[in-house]
Amino acid sequence: MTPVSLRVAMGAALEDVPAVVIDRVLERAVRRADDGTGPPIDLILGETLFHERGRLAHADRARAGADREFYSGVRHAVSSARAACASELLRAVVTHYADEIHGHFDRRVYAVATRALPVGLTALLSGLSPRELLARRRIPNLEEHVVIDGEVDALRTLARRGTIILVPTHSSNLDSLVMGNSIFRLGLPPFSYGAGLNLFTNPLTGFFMSHLGAYTVDRHKTDPLYRETLKEYATVLLERAQHNLFFPGGTRSRSGAIESHVKKGLLGTGITATLHNLRAGRDGARIFVVPATCSYPLVLEAESLVSDYLEEAGRSRYVLPEDEFNRVQRWVDFLGGLLTLDLRIELVIGRPLDPFGNDVDLAGVSRDPRGRAVDAARYLRVDGAPTDDPARDAEYTRRLGARVVAAYRRDNVALPTNILAFAFLEILRRRAPRLDLYRLLRSLGPDTSVPLDEVVTEVKKIVHGLATLASRHEIRLSRQARDAGAVIPRALATFGTYHRATAIRREGDRLHVGDANLVFFYRNRLEGYGLGEPLIPQRSDA
Repeated sequence: MTPVSLRVAMGAALEDVPAVVIDRVLERAVRRADDGTGPPIDLILGETLFHERGRLAHADRARAGADREFYSGVRHAVSSARAACASELLRAVVTHYADEIHGHFDRRVYAVATRALPVGLTALLSGLSPRELLARRRIPNLEEHVVIDGEVDALRTLARRGTIILVPTHSSNLDSLVMGNSIFRLGLPPFSYGAGLNLFTNPLTGFFMSHLGAYTVDRHKTDPLYRETLKEYATVLLERAQHNLFFPGGTRSRSGAIESHVKKGLLGTGITATLHNLRAGRDGARIFVVPATCSYPLVLEAESLVSDYLEEAGRSRYVLPEDEFNRVQRWVDFLGGLLTLDLRIELVIGRPLDPFGNDVDLAGVSRDPRGRAVDAARYLRVDGAPTDDPARDAEYTRRLGARVVAAYRRDNVALPTNILAFAFLEILRRRAPRLDLYRLLRSLGPDTSVPLDEVVTEVKKIVHGLATLASRHEIRLSRQARDAGAVIPRALATFGTYHRATAIRREGDRLHVGDANLVFFYRNRLEGYGLGEPLIPQRSDA
């Protein structure tokens, strides 16, 4: 059976996915408990109650009311139930998780959102009425401000040959909308995708997210049973030949830097689904992993994200309770700035990989580092039979993660805002070499300034370094950033379109600090390329 014949239309055909997930997770737990390779069911339930009690202690009372009521009932049942009832309680918990995760795709909503929403947003941001918009000879379209580059033909070709796991970088909650619309523009079928629970509680996006193929990912949940249920959900979708998208970085980049490591949980679902496909006799059901790098001249939530990064308490939070994404006026200000200055969001599709980290050619054939064809399925066979081996699969996933991170760095697009911020902060850092990052940023105020000539010299040096890196295919340099003389005016104009306190402002022949935290945030997109002293810790484990 070919991958195309395996693929089903999203919607009703995927409605039974939660039931399959529930049965699998429960069967595994019971089997492990019976053969002694896993904890008894009552201990699994106890662990769930422990993790959820900790989460709910800090959760919003209005939003978490139903969860509190549910777990209160589970706690009471656990304390009074006989051991024979434990499996039913476990089924109830897994069902609770699966029902929360499950998305509800609606093809009618998809058609409206993908066709009408971009033009509608453009009309709103342009300040034009529908009549005025239609009277124009050329209707402006927000889609024109998202440039798609890279291995586009490979993505389209492999989407017909197998099942895609698209794994983008994560800078903003706008990523979900940018990626969803880009998938449509490329002529690809709808993808299922994991999106943070906070996107579903936003009234502006919640309705569309829940009907566009998104399933929820609650990063506050630390219960291993929840994570197993989430992974199983993504795995079943892949086995159904449903293209999938998720952000392996796990959360938006708080520092503004490109991801230096990825989470291995969902990234490993390609291996698990491949193993299940082999056991089911679907040898031709190939799965391909495609990295994608999204670079923004401005980031909608930059102020909240960098503040969260710099606060010690913020280091342990996964989802900000409130940020710019949740305020409609900030959307208008941000996207209006893109239209006004003709700014571009740069989306680069990376080279396709298989779930084991090998390159994949247009025919869907895996290639080793020397370019030789390899049978990827053999990685999962022992004595000719597909065999479970968690340690083996963890190593393959680690290798895949390293390849994904390398793709992010290679396809990162250096933009004028990044270059000016990097050059500006590098000069200020050299002035105070003994200050650590936090003391340095606290020392920078509105009176802190640098002569424009000094910044021009530093920008030219940075652009030259980036051009050298780009010639070696280690980064990309945007069209607007190739002319060093144009970088500073372009970046200053961009900074001035959106943020309440512009990151850097010009007064005469000097550049002044407007918001030191924002300078740090935009500078960090070029962290780790050897252009200056590192300011944030770099993790090498993928």
